[in-house]
Amino acid sequence: MSKNVSLAELYDVMEEMLSSGGSVNFNPRGTSMLPLLHNDGDRVTLERRENVKKYDIPLYRREDGTFVLHRIVGVNKDGTFNMCGDNQWVIEKNIDKSRIIGVVSLIERKGKKISTTSLLYRIYAVIWVAVMPLRHIFIGGARKIKNILFQTKRRKK
Repeated sequence: MSKNVSLAELYDVMEEMLSSGGSVNFNPRGTSMLPLLHNDGDRVTLERRENVKKYDIPLYRREDGTFVLHRIVGVNKDGTFNMCGDNQWVIEKNIDKSRIIGVVSLIERKGKKISTTSLLYRIYAVIWVAVMPLRHIFIGGARKIKNILFQTKRRKK
């Protein structure tokens, strides 16, 4: 039997495991990191890192307590980070390092493991951040096309 538990309920245990040099596995929820992370069984491994850098995917906690798993798309001169989901184009700015809980080191999908240090993954991350200014065209356009097709199918029924 499996039970869904919120990250807020697990936060203290996660903090303890990461602080002692361990790692934490969980299934991320939501669509903000598509196409990289899917809501249907993908699993990520988090670890604590001192040197968090551009292209990393940290789990961080917003001031309102919300947990977010987004990519670092920029590092500011004051040491804060700018974050954005891979399926988004609005940047969340000035996230302090103290808000970062851990960083994704491994992604598992359908039995395959992808290390975030692998060359192919790093190429993907660099390209995905580079095309960020065009995401609203690609993602927004794809959503519009999907909506048009969906409406056309509904009219035919």
